[in-house]
Formats: sequence, structure tokens, C-alpha cells
Amino acid sequence: MKVALIYNKDISGVINTFGMQNKEFYNEKTVKKVAESLEKAGHNVAVLDGNKQIIERLENFMPRVNQGEQMGMIFNMAYGIQGESRYTHIPSMLEMLGLPYVGSSPSGHALALDKVLTKIIWKNNGLPTPDFWVFNNHDEDMSSVKFPVIVKPKMESVSFGLKVVYNQDDLREAVHFIVTEFSQQALVEQFIRGREFCVGLIGNSPVEPFPVLEIDLEGDPDAIQTVDDKKHTPKKKVCPAHISDELAEKMQKLSIEAFKSLNLRDFSRVDIRLDEDDNIYLLEINSMASLGETGSYPTAAKVAGYDFESLVNKMLDVASVRYFTNTLPQADNQPANGRTTQTSRMRTFIKTRQQRTEKLLQQLVDTDTYVRNVEGVNYCSGLISSELSQLGFTQEIYPQLEVGNILYFSNSFNQEVDYLIIQPLDNRIKLAQHENYHEQEQYLEGTGVWESKGGVAILISALQALKFSRNLKKLNIGILLVTDSSIDGRYSKAIIQQKAELAKAVISLSGASKKGGLILSRSGSAMYRLETKMLKKDNPENVSLTAMNFNKTLAAICDISQNDNKNIIAPFDIQYKSNIFKKYAYGSAGISVRYNSPEVLDEIEQKIKKILATQKRSKIYQVKIEGGLKRPAMSVSDTSKKLYNKVSKLAKQIDVRIGEEHRWSSADICHIKKDMPIIDGLGPVGEYLPSDNERIIRHSLIERALLVALLLKDTK
Repeated sequence: MKVALIYNKDISGVINTFGMQNKEFYNEKTVKKVAESLEKAGHNVAVLDGNKQIIERLENFMPRVNQGEQMGMIFNMAYGIQGESRYTHIPSMLEMLGLPYVGSSPSGHALALDKVLTKIIWKNNGLPTPDFWVFNNHDEDMSSVKFPVIVKPKMESVSFGLKVVYNQDDLREAVHFIVTEFSQQALVEQFIRGREFCVGLIGNSPVEPFPVLEIDLEGDPDAIQTVDDKKHTPKKKVCPAHISDELAEKMQKLSIEAFKSLNLRDFSRVDIRLDEDDNIYLLEINSMASLGETGSYPTAAKVAGYDFESLVNKMLDVASVRYFTNTLPQADNQPANGRTTQTSRMRTFIKTRQQRTEKLLQQLVDTDTYVRNVEGVNYCSGLISSELSQLGFTQEIYPQLEVGNILYFSNSFNQEVDYLIIQPLDNRIKLAQHENYHEQEQYLEGTGVWESKGGVAILISALQALKFSRNLKKLNIGILLVTDSSIDGRYSKAIIQQKAELAKAVISLSGASKKGGLILSRSGSAMYRLETKMLKKDNPENVSLTAMNFNKTLAAICDISQNDNKNIIAPFDIQYKSNIFKKYAYGSAGISVRYNSPEVLDEIEQKIKKILATQKRSKIYQVKIEGGLKRPAMSVSDTSKKLYNKVSKLAKQIDVRIGEEHRWSSADICHIKKDMPIIDGLGPVGEYLPSDNERIIRHSLIERALLVALLLKDTK
């Protein structure tokens, strides 16, 4: 299952800094540990920052669910950034987006955060809670207050601002501090001398209580636990608490009733005070009980039999059952003995090495690999060669003078390979337009990052994961780095066809569309050059006639593909010069043809010839066209469909979205013969930007690397 873990890190990610600011944050080590726990259970996890970009981040990681697909879940650890009822902000947004999540609803969080409303509801339900007063400022009448009391913010958790006071002067000072520091009302509550406990809860129907936990106040009935205690000198926790079974059961029963009265969900922690006569008082309930390992909730859960990993996954399970009616979240097939699957270990390995993968990608992207920049292309090849040599691959060099050297790598002593991987390095972008690597939280940008170089980074990452899992030596893999893709494989075509003859299947890691489409077919390409020149210079009117005929001829050729959604004819690089006084006119235009079958190309060429046949009789101007096939079309074959079905099953296992796609652009893989199993588009998910720059979704590097690793491992 796809699980997006949301927490708060960048609190500057808002439009304005305004209102009450959050003082409660998760330690990033805890966030990482939660993510790792989910990954070990086989889930596809992304850690996302819950600021104003969260909707776009969720759309990229967890797109709209198609019929038959498993819906993902949100593991919400976001306390909010600012404003009132911060716990409700992310859940409210998720409700709007239609995404299921772990934890209480916005209304439940709002009630639990508001300690005054909580106490009113509890009192109305006959639940024991200390008497209380609420003040807006320190000048109000406080004569009814019975001391001692504890003063706290009305809508904060984690013991922020707690202070026990014994007289009215100190009370006014404490109320003033709360109102000015937290910009909210002060809750003044009867202080209960005695002992302090808490009860962790998990589940919905039924709600399971953890063993009662006691905060060790070292025998001081007037002691409390402040936020500084929790952060710097946490008090000892005793679990199970040293109380009678009858008293423990009563605390658990009251905690469940308190949980249900606020309509909370999935998990929480109830804080309790026990007076010196063993009377129970419910103090408050935390609807987002902290998962910090030394905290009360995980400590009690451990005594209940849940280690950290099982606790985190139990939380996901109870939320999933609530949403999907007795359906537990699907993950990688977990062995009965509870050990982590090889797939999960590979995913974790790929994720922990993401920084190294991105560093390699940056080096590749920052290198200008314009097709005629031989030095740049060869430098890129050298970087890849260094990585592959460490993985046990040897190389063959096919020297080239006009473009970079074509390289073939293999880890097999045999000539035959299970998979041939074709990957281009060059591009059409000259140095002046080259965009260097640019990193954002969820996107990576730069020339070639989507179309070619992101695929190289994914390939290296996948091979490293196969080596880590001790599978690489069992596989026979060939890798062909092509350096003339931008000029239609002029030099590599024969090498591609030769190496493909020795492979069981051929794949390429061009970038995938944002829908995750794998390329099963590509259009073929043909290129022509239309030229015209005025012959008869005795009349200025002929300049105009030559121009009109040129444009008319070009338009007629382009009209061949009108209303044809399977073929495209488009002009490019149009140049035309004329002068009425000097009496000259000449011009040329490139014509690009994208077609999907050889028969269609033949038909297009016949129509072009027919259009030009009428020009031969003219004495005013001359028109000619030259050019032809550059790459054949790659059509969907039964063998490719079978290979796609294999990839589809693997993708479903790891919850990676894929689909079938036809791409209008041609590529080197088009040179492979039709009956060979072929799939392209296994690279990162991304797109071209309007500026001709490219970008990829950062998390797709992990997903696609795991998918490629599993595909290469599956040689059946």
C-alpha cells in the first residue's frame, strides 16, 4: 500500500505568518523510524512536509485512484503550523481531497484540543474531571477560584505553560502569561494532589486499552510533569502501574468512555490524576499521542505486546479496517515468521542510498551532452562506467569520432543476456540552452533528467539493490549506452540490432509520463526537406507566385495528416528569402513525419509525390523534396504485452502505478525487430517544462529503481 507520512518541518511554508504558532514538533529521528517501520511491513512510503505544498505533493505520490486500484493511506503526524485547532488542519484537507488517514477526524481533534469543551462533554457524560474556571485576562474576577489550581492554555498539549498556583496574585500572573504567550484563554483547573497516570488506547470497535502507566513523581503528591521535564529530564515511567487490578480496570474503562464521548478514532492517550483517596480524575486526552520512543504511549504499547514496528503498523491497520471494512492494508507478502521480505529490504536499501543516487544524477545532468559534444558525452560515459565496474560489469567500446563512444557493458561471461538495457546519453540541447541540475523538495530539474539521465540513475540504483540482495551474480544483463540518439541512431543502429539478437528481452529507461505510463509502442520517424527556387526572373510578380506556391505546397503536405489521430506531419525550421526589386526568391522547410505503420508511411510518401508532380511543369519556379525514413515504428506485439503483464504484476506488488502508453516520439529501441519483448518508459515519472527544461518527481527514483530491480531479478 502507498502510505504518505505527513509531518511538519518547514513552518515557513505558509502564505503569511499569522496567528498562534505551533510549538510542538516531532523529532525527525522518530519520523524516520515510523517510516522505516511501515517500509519493513512492505508499504511504499513517502515522507512529506505538511505545509502549503502538501496537496501537490500528495497528487504526485498518490494520484487519483482508478477503478480496481488499491487506495493509499495517510499516516498523519502533522501537529499543524499555526492558527487555532492546529491538529485539524491536515485532516480537514485530507477530507476535502478524499484521502483516508490514520487518526481522528477534524471534529474529534477540535474537541480534544479544546480542554474546556472536553471537560464539559465529560461532565455531561458523567465522567470524573476536576472543577475548572476559564479566564480571558488577568483582570477578571477570580474570587470563586478554590486553591490550589493548575493553570494551562485552553488549546495546547504536551504540558505547555503548566503552573500550579496557591494564591490569587500568582494566579493573575499565570493567567497573564498564558493569554499573552499563547494568545488564548487560560484554563484554571482544580489541582488534584496525588499520583499521575495515563492510559493508551488503540482501535475503534473494540477499543483496546494498554496497561495503565504511572508517571513516577517520587512520592510527591504536589509534583507535576512539565514540558521541560518531558524534553530534558523525563520522569521515570512505571508500566504496569503499581495499583490494584480493580483500579486499573476502572481507569481503562473510564478512558475508553472518554475516548468515545469525543468521537475520537484509532488511537489516543488519556491523562489521569488519582487523589490520595484513590478517586480518579480525567485531566485531558491527547488525540495525537506522541510516538517518541521514550514517550508514555509507545512505552505502554510495548508492555501490551507491541514493539515500535508492530505498534505503527497496528495503527495503520485499525484505520484501514475503519475505512475499508475489515480489509487490512496490502503490502509485500510477509513471511509467516515475521521476517522482512527481500523486496522490503531492497526498498529500504534504495531509499537509504537516495542521496548518493541523486549526487550521481546531478553529475550527469550538469554535464553538457549535446550530441556533438564528444568530450561531454564521453565524460558522462566514464561516470557510468565507474559505477558499473564496481558492480562487476565489463565493457566493450565502439569508438566514434563525430559523437561520443558507444559502450556496451555486461556482467555475463556468456554472450546471451536475459535483458538488454538500451539507454541514450546525448540530447539536442546546445550548451547555451543547457539547464543545470536544480533540486526542490519534490522535484528534480535539469536537461536530460527525465528523458535519459534519470533512467541511468535508476538503473545504477536498481543494480546496487540487486547486488545488496545477492541476486546480481545470478543474472545476465547487457547495457548499451547510445550516444547518437539525437541523430536517429545513425551509428548505433547496427550495434543495437546485433546485441538485441542475443537478448531475451529489451528494455529502456526513458522517462515515464505523470500517469506512470510504460511505453509499449512508439511512432516511427521520417524526415524530409522541401526546397523551392524561383527560375524565371523577368517579372517581379514571379516572386509572389513562388512564395504562394511554396506555402501552398507545404500546407498541402501537412494537410495529409489532417483528422488523422495516428499520424502527424508538421513543418519545422522554415526559411524563406525573397526580394521584389532584385527579383529572387528561394526557401526551404523541414517536414517531420510521425507514423505508426510502414504501410501508412508508404501512403504518405505517395501523396507527397502526387502533390509535387504538379510542380514539374512550372517554368516560374522549381520545387523538390528529399529525405525519408529515420526510424521504424515500434508497435505493440504479443511478446511485449506479455512482458508488460509481468511488469504490471510486479508494480502492483509494490504499489507503483503504471499503465500502457503510446509515445509520438521515436527512440533507439524502435530499431529492435517486432517480435522481441520490448518495453520503454521505465525511467522516472516526470515531464518536459515549457522552457524545454525537464523535471521528475523525486520519489519516483525510489519506486522505479525497485520496479526495475524486481523486473531484472524475475528472469522467468
